[in-house]
Amino acid sequence: MKSIEDMFAAAQNMAASLQSQMEQAQAGLDSIEIEGASGGGLVKIRASAKGRIIGVSIDDSLMVLSEKQMLEDLIAAALNDARAKADAASNAEMAKMKDSIPLPPGFKLPF
Repeated sequence: MKSIEDMFAAAQNMAASLQSQMEQAQAGLDSIEIEGASGGGLVKIRASAKGRIIGVSIDDSLMVLSEKQMLEDLIAAALNDARAKADAASNAEMAKMKDSIPLPPGFKLPF
């Protein structure tokens, strides 16, 4: 039977490993790129899975002063689409990390 000190040391090692894996997963999220779009692809937003906006692409056909409100709406919709996809990519990466950790039955992580 293991002593309490051995069990405590094992728990500390597991916590350190978990923290390291979390840091790696968070760092990896910024390298995952997704693209949100609206208006049938006329407005596109590229973002990282962390939600950092990388680029905006607006089709030339939308550059009409009288269509300013529509363009603003399409940009907002593309940003929301990119954010939803970034959240999905982030959740998928965190689920992979969580699944790789050997946890006792019934133990839940806060993410």
